[in-house]
Amino acid sequence: MDSFRLGEVEVSRVVEWQGEIVAARTILPGGEPETWRANESWLVPDHWRPDNDNCHGAMQTWVLRSRGKVVLVDTGIGNDRTRPQAPMFDGLRTGFLDRLAEAGVRPEDVDVVVNTHLHYDHVGWNTRGSDGGWEPTFPNATYLIPRADKEYFDPGNAHRRPAPRSEHERVRLEGSHLVYADSVAPVLDRAVLWEGGHRIDDNLVLEPAPGHTPGSTVVRLESGSDRAVFVGDLLHTPVQILEPAHSSCFCEDPGKAAETRRAVLERAADNRELVVPAHFAGTGVVEIRRDGTKFAISRWV
Repeated sequence: MDSFRLGEVEVSRVVEWQGEIVAARTILPGGEPETWRANESWLVPDHWRPDNDNCHGAMQTWVLRSRGKVVLVDTGIGNDRTRPQAPMFDGLRTGFLDRLAEAGVRPEDVDVVVNTHLHYDHVGWNTRGSDGGWEPTFPNATYLIPRADKEYFDPGNAHRRPAPRSEHERVRLEGSHLVYADSVAPVLDRAVLWEGGHRIDDNLVLEPAPGHTPGSTVVRLESGSDRAVFVGDLLHTPVQILEPAHSSCFCEDPGKAAETRRAVLERAADNRELVVPAHFAGTGVVEIRRDGTKFAISRWV
């Protein structure tokens, strides 16, 4: 568990799982192998394993203490989930709540839960098992859910999405229905379905960042002279900072995701906002700068 302060906001990271995910050529289909090799000196060991080409990543929650409230940004995979779309996490069991307690946070202490989007690895601890069903993990929290994602992933609206064209797409669709049932539907009675933007307090605001999913969100932190942007899954690997045109294999709309990514990175570079992705291992926080039409890493924070 790492903690640091930005202005008056205390930021802590609670890691649920960390390890090898998938091959670089899989997670970033358009990426150039030469880019990985040219940056091996700093991609290894936190972000890439060159001998088998696997990317490293983390499933983690960012805890923000701001204006007397405890805010969680994303809630990871969760325990005991059926996840056909991600076999390596099917039935996962971790000590996440114990690690959250080590950060000084009990479930009842949480005031706000932000789901940057509704993929399985961002909503899992929204709920926990109870008498054969699912109940909210954070009983006193308001869950902030982008309306666009609620509508997109709601199984009742499945007819609005393109029919699966492959077994892989069919499994992903089935998996998204399971995620909705165990991690989204049980908290809707305490959720705010926001659109267009949502301010949490004077330090924190949610803004739409579509592409990865229709409702993908960034969380902007501005406190005193400090700035940060929690970008969710706009970035899966640091190579996307160097090659922002390349979206991950998990993006629902890769073209729109690339457009959004560039806009967010431009603002971060120009305003010296720290960039905080959802899945970076290592220190997990990075400062960037412009490098011609692309971007470069100034420092890991």
